[in-house]
Amino acid sequence: MSQMLKGNGNMLQEALRFHQTGNLTEASIIYNRILEKEPDNVDANSLLGTLNLQTGNFDVACIFLQRALVLKPDNAIAYNNLGSAFQASGRLEEAIGKYNQAIALKPDYDEAYYNLGNALQAMGRYDEAVANYKRAIVHKPDDSDTHSNLGNALRKSGKPDEAIISYEKAITLKPHNAELHCNRGAALQGLNRLDDAIISYKQAIALKPALAMAHNNLGTLLEKQHKLDESIECYNRAIRHKHDYAEAYKNLGSALHGSGRYDEAISSHEKAILLKPDYPEAYYNLGNTLNELDKLSEALTSYRQSIKLKPDYAEAYNNLGYALLENGMVYDAASCFSRAIEIEPDYADAHLNRSLTLLLTENFKEGWQEYEWRLLINEHSSGTDLQPMWDGKPLNGKSILIHTEQGFGDIIQFVRYLPMVKSEGGHVILECEQSLHRLLKNGDGIDGIIEKASTRKPISGIDFYVPLLSLPRIFDTTMGSIPSDTHYIPVDPVLKESWRIRLEDNKDVKIGIVWAGNRRHKNDHNRSCSLADFSKLSGIPGISLYSLQKGPASIENNNSAEGMNIINLENDLHDFADTAAAITNLDIVISVDTAVAHLTGAIGKPVWTLLPFAPDWRWLLKRTDSPWYPTMRLFRQTQRNDWDDVLEQVKIELIKSTETCISTHIEQSEKTYQMHYH
Repeated sequence: MSQMLKGNGNMLQEALRFHQTGNLTEASIIYNRILEKEPDNVDANSLLGTLNLQTGNFDVACIFLQRALVLKPDNAIAYNNLGSAFQASGRLEEAIGKYNQAIALKPDYDEAYYNLGNALQAMGRYDEAVANYKRAIVHKPDDSDTHSNLGNALRKSGKPDEAIISYEKAITLKPHNAELHCNRGAALQGLNRLDDAIISYKQAIALKPALAMAHNNLGTLLEKQHKLDESIECYNRAIRHKHDYAEAYKNLGSALHGSGRYDEAISSHEKAILLKPDYPEAYYNLGNTLNELDKLSEALTSYRQSIKLKPDYAEAYNNLGYALLENGMVYDAASCFSRAIEIEPDYADAHLNRSLTLLLTENFKEGWQEYEWRLLINEHSSGTDLQPMWDGKPLNGKSILIHTEQGFGDIIQFVRYLPMVKSEGGHVILECEQSLHRLLKNGDGIDGIIEKASTRKPISGIDFYVPLLSLPRIFDTTMGSIPSDTHYIPVDPVLKESWRIRLEDNKDVKIGIVWAGNRRHKNDHNRSCSLADFSKLSGIPGISLYSLQKGPASIENNNSAEGMNIINLENDLHDFADTAAAITNLDIVISVDTAVAHLTGAIGKPVWTLLPFAPDWRWLLKRTDSPWYPTMRLFRQTQRNDWDDVLEQVKIELIKSTETCISTHIEQSEKTYQMHYH
């Protein structure tokens, strides 16, 4: 018996030498021979288990390591290795138990603490992972990998400043490790220290030019800085170094989308999905690009697949809702916005979008409340940090600044509330763009006008501030209490008379037209059309068309369809006061959803407003009139992007009215206008 043991001991030493030198096949053969002769050999079971762990045979490793522990329950190394085998098999809870047993047997076991930290981090238990990495460092302070993984756990737990300290310690120990520099860059990026992050990513790339992750991360940073061309180059380099890099394809798609290269973006998103079919973010981004191309049906499919893969994806629910809203499915959209809010209660975009569905469906009470969430979104936030905000209480002689956070049309529509503010006993100052000053300077309820500032600073002598579009909420506006005076913005009588003299010789019915809004408006591609769409109206006898169009779209006046004979007023319309005076001497204005439509309604002239299939909230649903403007008629698309049908409706109405109805309507409207004016 003793001779057999001696022989097995020699064999074990021989196997161990093979094991340590990397000749795992020979080591395995000898370990198995030993176990044939001596099944209960603790060392052979333990070492064969470790070998199988190293070669990826995790289930086999577990068998031998568990057998070793039955034979010797106080074997801390075996517990640690068994934990590693469980972890590699995805059995994280069991792995954590074995690491803890190893530590209980050997409290200074740095490797077990390190492995335990890794398992906890894999489960998202970052604080516990941090604690165990720190214990490992106490026992082995100069292990770069432990400092690195501690940094990863700290970064994932929202402590990028502490993560940087760990990464820098790891870099001190391994200064040429490119991955460490890359991770440090990610932590710096998390702190918005973008210049420092760029340096770290570039250091990583210098050390390891083929490090795809560094190229990808540098791309995300550059994209955040709106350096889209540079970010696209980075993503492409990442992909060249790692052909199956799904994340880089997804990010490339995002940057291409931002650059307006939508077809390429779709290809990139689809490649990401091909590489990673369960990639919800890629489906989400694909949906965004398809939506931008007005491929709503396909966008809806992508958003739904994204949600299927990630049921708590608030952003996907929000954008799905917006696509449904664009498709005219208002109530389905509202449900999506509500679901996004359930997932993320402080999701400002979802609250704002939900408010649009509420206002669109005439639920003003709840809609105005939700609409206040716009003030937390950058595009609406100018001035919202000023205090104190007015809450609607009597002003008692104090001054109040009405600051305008949206477009010209919104200002024109909602200055109707300023007499109500004035009635609360205050001194009312309106801020707005210079182009509105002459128009509004004599408006009811306005004591003064100041230029809208590009940056918001408190103004001396102002006691209260309020955003203009918060006034409907403050005054509890309902469908029945909309301030809807037919003429609430006065027109300069001198300007009006000069335009009367200019236009009086034309005895035709004079129709002002506007076909395009501000291109910077996010929905302008839907609400605007082209001058060519108005060609249907040019051949109607007894009608003259006057272009009130301003901005880049006015160039279409130079290339109008043959025979349109449009009189272009653009060069004489220097601001909204000029435009208002010109409109008073026209018989009717036909406009898409622009500031001119609002202006025409605000001065009490007839206006026919052309609406896209998915209208802005203020036009409500299905109505042909507007509670905001008594002189307005609404003409709606019945299909997306079909302006032809809308203009055909307008043409029919004009023809019906050419000889009698329009003349009568115009005469009555003018009398009403003059009565109100004088």
